[in-house]
Amino acid sequence: MKPIRKAIFPVAGLGTRFLPATKAMPKEMLPVVDRPLIQHVVDEAREAGIEHFIFVTGRNKAVIEDHFDIAYELNRTLEGRGKTKELEALAKDQPQAGQTSFTRQQEPLGLGHAVWCARELVGDEPFAVILPDMLSRGSMEQMIAAYDKHGGNIIAVEEVSADQTHQYGIVSVGQEFGQTFEITGMVEKPPKGTAPSNYIISGRYILQPQVFDLLSTQERGAGNEIQLTDAMVRLSQSQAFYAQPFNGRMFDCGSKEGFIQANIAFALSRDDMKGPVFEMLQEFVRTHERREVAA
Repeated sequence: MKPIRKAIFPVAGLGTRFLPATKAMPKEMLPVVDRPLIQHVVDEAREAGIEHFIFVTGRNKAVIEDHFDIAYELNRTLEGRGKTKELEALAKDQPQAGQTSFTRQQEPLGLGHAVWCARELVGDEPFAVILPDMLSRGSMEQMIAAYDKHGGNIIAVEEVSADQTHQYGIVSVGQEFGQTFEITGMVEKPPKGTAPSNYIISGRYILQPQVFDLLSTQERGAGNEIQLTDAMVRLSQSQAFYAQPFNGRMFDCGSKEGFIQANIAFALSRDDMKGPVFEMLQEFVRTHERREVAA
């Protein structure tokens, strides 16, 4: 069983839900506390043992490539000012030479097409797909542990209320294996009341390379796009799929509410920030309650 060494990060999206903030800046560079969203998910992949980071980009995304490059002018300025702590932090985040690759998705044809664009960089080995919009701590680590146990294909899932299932890809639940379970079916954004479960696909995948052949002939599906879920349904006819329910909190940073929640949660997790941030939130609540009473 080949190890999971490579991860694809689809970063070609326009970020229309965050306009005007994303008019000139990629949504993946929006900061969660003091680190860009894309840096957080690369950190997650690195901590899980990923060695090669593949970014599927689009126009106006060059700043992502710049972010993972060495900034010589900045380093010289920091060194001249004696900013040792900042220099060490930048060096720690810097991928090694050859660990990053970038390819273009020239047309916005969906997640399946974005993954297919990375086929030559992945080659004939299993790989991970990590959606930068979905921010977590430790999800990929849990998934790779599930892959080491089962092999095959692994999808991260989480539970939502039944009235939300029509917004997501949904999996059907088969045989359970402790913390994981077999996936017996998948459907992309089922009509209300028809979902086979309330487990949604939550932005993390481990897939076998045969999915590329299926994506090359995949017809357009929901939203008139090439859906990764549709190709996975076809792959599941010949290969096993397993679900790893995420033991933690996943933040949907593609939505404004999820982005704000992520900033608060990550700030509260830091020793240098949790005290002042908690006091600020308490004051906001007290002020809101006083205004409600006055109204």
